[in-house]
Amino acid sequence: MSILDSIVIGAGQAGLSTSYHLGRSGVRHVVLDADAEPGGAWRHRWDALTMRDVHGVAELPGDTPPPRDDERANVAVPAYFAAYERTHRLPVLRPVRVDRVDDEDGILVVHAGEREWRTRTLVNATGTWTHPFLPHYPGMETFLGEQLHTVDYPGPEHFIGKRVLVVGGGASAVQFLGALAPLTETLWVTRREPVWRTDDFTPEAGAAAVALVEQRVARGLPPESVVSVTGLMLREQERAAERLGVYAARRPMFARIEPDGVRWADGAFERVDVILWATGFRPAIAHLAPLRLRSAAGGIQLDRNGRGTTAVADPRIQLVGYGPSASTIGANRAGRAAARGVRAALAAAPSIR
Repeated sequence: MSILDSIVIGAGQAGLSTSYHLGRSGVRHVVLDADAEPGGAWRHRWDALTMRDVHGVAELPGDTPPPRDDERANVAVPAYFAAYERTHRLPVLRPVRVDRVDDEDGILVVHAGEREWRTRTLVNATGTWTHPFLPHYPGMETFLGEQLHTVDYPGPEHFIGKRVLVVGGGASAVQFLGALAPLTETLWVTRREPVWRTDDFTPEAGAAAVALVEQRVARGLPPESVVSVTGLMLREQERAAERLGVYAARRPMFARIEPDGVRWADGAFERVDVILWATGFRPAIAHLAPLRLRSAAGGIQLDRNGRGTTAVADPRIQLVGYGPSASTIGANRAGRAAARGVRAALAAAPSIR
């Protein structure tokens, strides 16, 4: 079996950007993607989310971004990615769901069911969408209503006539409340008091937020999302919910879940029909476990004080869409950096064919 120069796992924004830069550098590689069609995590977003609603999709390298219009995001972005793959002839193979990556005598072996590929370097671009985080609360298995995570969100019409409890202090929770509060009864709980931004989100503020995430990655800590350190802002779409008082009525987390609702430590009880867990995601990196990349602090330490993409524990491994590059803009920059890291690792290693 021939040995590739590199393998990219994941064909979202970060993976496509990386493949583009690897191709321009003449690096022999393939991109393995778990989905049957292009689009990455965007294929799985709810139908009500339009391109006008999203924070924006940065252009892929050598291209222009899709317009901010009323087209469904789960249609527009996959079409954009598909056209990009065709235009630049990116070597994407799908569907390929990677199970694990092993090291066999200095060669990385990527396993997907009964198939395997061998490579000298690896770029992990699996993002977070396939690894939703669902906290455990006592009694949650007894709840007789619906429990949904962000990944399961079917759109606002599904919740009409139901009393919905939204759990989480991030942008997704704010957006869900904005969509649901004008249609049905909602409640909001968070572990911490929400931090609201009242100033404009300037490039300087964005850079400062990214720097905080970089500091965690530089120390080998599990990354937090960039959004989690920027504070919350209301868009025009959420103003109706604000006028209804749903954000001001935020309550602290409940203590336990009961069959027909939730109860707080002081004995207060609220009946709810649906618990919508907007509790975020974690990096989808379990398949890398055999390589032992995690630090004692629980995360994967990256080079350049957390600003790079190279795993300190193994320079053959690049991570994009991880930590500070977990945004469409950051993913593009990380793709270029990862291609440089791959070239450096190949130059430092003995020639193997």
